[in-house]
Formats: sequence, C-alpha cells, structure tokens
Amino acid sequence: MFAAGRLNLVFKRRTQEAPADPPQVVTKPGGKGRPTPKRSEAEKARRRPITAPSSRKEAYRRVRERQASERVKAREGMAKGDQKYLLKRDRGPVRKLARDYVDSRRTIGSYLMYAMFALVVLSLLPITAARLLMLFAPPLLLLAVFGEGLMLSRGVKRLAAERYPDEDRKGLGMYAAMRAMQIRRLRVPAPQVGIGDKDDV
Repeated sequence: MFAAGRLNLVFKRRTQEAPADPPQVVTKPGGKGRPTPKRSEAEKARRRPITAPSSRKEAYRRVRERQASERVKAREGMAKGDQKYLLKRDRGPVRKLARDYVDSRRTIGSYLMYAMFALVVLSLLPITAARLLMLFAPPLLLLAVFGEGLMLSRGVKRLAAERYPDEDRKGLGMYAAMRAMQIRRLRVPAPQVGIGDKDDV
C-alpha cells in the first residue's frame, strides 16, 4: 500500500507539469511565412485545369482554338527555320547550308514565273516579233535555269563536303536547285541571309 501523502505527491507532479510549447515554424527573414508545398502537390496544382468546360460545345471550341494556335506557332517556326517545326527534308545543318547558299545569290530560276507570264502577255499582242519571242524564249530560259541549277548543285555539294564530311548529303544538289527555282518571298523556310551575303554562308 502506498502512503496517501506519496500518492498525492505523484499525481500532483503530473498535473502541475507545464504543457510543452507548441512547435513553431522558424522563418527566415524575407521568407514566405508558410511551409513550402511538396513537389507532388505543386505539380498537381499546375496540372489542374483552371475551369472545366461547361458543355461539349465549349470543349470542342477550346480544342479548335488550341489547334489553331498550334498551327500558327508551327507556321511561324517553319518560316524562321526552327528545327522543331521543319519538315524532315529541311532538317539538319547540311540542308540549312544549301538554303543559305542559294538564298545568298540572285538566281534566274526565281524570276522564271514572271518571265513566262510576261511572254504569255506579249504573245497576245498582234505583233510578229512578240510571237517569235514566245516561240524561242521559253526553251532558252529553261536551258539557263537548268545550267544554273547544275552550277548551284556542284557548289553546294563541294561546300557541304568540306564543312560536314560525316553528314548525309544525298539529294542535296536537287534540293538546292529546286529552291533556286522558287520565288524568293515564297520560299519555306524563309531566307535567313540577304542577297550578296555570301560571307555569312
């Protein structure tokens, strides 16, 4: 049996013990004043949509808007020559070299469509000389464009072999010749060098 005085002393000590202080969050000067959320919680908050579509029609509208925005971004990226948005045929340093090589030169092929249109208009005039010009000029123009394409093809192949000996150069000459025949402002990707800037190639 415990003495009454000793029993009271034991219970008295337990009841008189001061409760432990609650843990305090120590914040650094200039801190956020709140605990940093877990990484999983932060990622979940970022992925959570801002507002859910109210109807199927609204959901379709949002999808169309997103797709239209992506198409605009893809066109802009392709025009700027961004490798992420380029077609497979236009990717790589060798193809970029071919584009810059052609774009830095004024080519006959880029004016071929204008010349052919002018010849068609002249052929409508009741002038014998204009009809004769329409008869002989197109073959001469095509011959000039063909010769120019051969020269560009050889030049860009030689330059690519010097700078990128380990890269695939298959079809590079035809790629350069076909680009030389396109109207300059309609070329895709858009020219990144000016005419005469051969030192930048």
